[in-house]
Amino acid sequence: MASKPKQLLAELSHPGPHDVLRGNLALVGLPGVVFTPRSGLGLPAIAFGHGWLQPTGSYRHLLRHLASWGIVAAAPATQRGPLPSHRLLAGDLLTTLELITTVRLGPDGISVDPAKLGLAGHSTGGGSAVLAAAQAAENDERPEIRAVATIAPAQTLPPATVSARSVPVPGLHLAASEDLVAPPVGHAKAIADAWGGPVQLRKLGKSSHLGVTEGRHWSQLLLHGKPHRGTQQLARALFTAFFLTHLTGTTKYQPLLDADVKRAPIELQDEPAA
Repeated sequence: MASKPKQLLAELSHPGPHDVLRGNLALVGLPGVVFTPRSGLGLPAIAFGHGWLQPTGSYRHLLRHLASWGIVAAAPATQRGPLPSHRLLAGDLLTTLELITTVRLGPDGISVDPAKLGLAGHSTGGGSAVLAAAQAAENDERPEIRAVATIAPAQTLPPATVSARSVPVPGLHLAASEDLVAPPVGHAKAIADAWGGPVQLRKLGKSSHLGVTEGRHWSQLLLHGKPHRGTQQLARALFTAFFLTHLTGTTKYQPLLDADVKRAPIELQDEPAA
């Protein structure tokens, strides 16, 4: 019997069945972190873009959660200054995927399937993930991206809304309802409206721009918002359902993706005509 969306949400809100290892991307040539299941060959993987001024440590539990469900999750720690290049961060996201698909990860030879790759990000890191997906779609020499998910995405230079038109793969965008840094109407909604492939936009209730981040960081003195446990739990569950569905081909979690969720109703769902 198929599980109901509420049951699936509860299931994916908890860590998955895999033990998790943490590694340093610098060992393979790029500053950053990577979380992997303890073992596995041909695994799906995502590269995650950090928000403006945010360290990768602000997302460690989100990345660890994805890894516990069998998804290798890596985050480059580049472009962290006050005037970052969004284009270069996008390039680093694609380079991260190239690195983790060409080297064995972990003591037991964990490997990533280059046909099961996704991009994700928060704030300008979410916008950079959109830029990266567009770059990949336009360049056969870059990794082939299967899905893109963002939370509280922010516009970039060049504009993520322009790049979104060139992204043909499924997109999931989680807007923060109380985001004063990147208000949904000009950022998450605008990106979703411009999306070239199948897209879904959800609005997270009681969530601010920094809701998905974890712990304390000095940037909280500059940016509106603070970490929010409910936002973190919803992001973990919805990201996990989205990437398991689109990177592994399972249909188990589709009912959750198709349903309104408390504090995360669907604002837009569009399947472009073929």
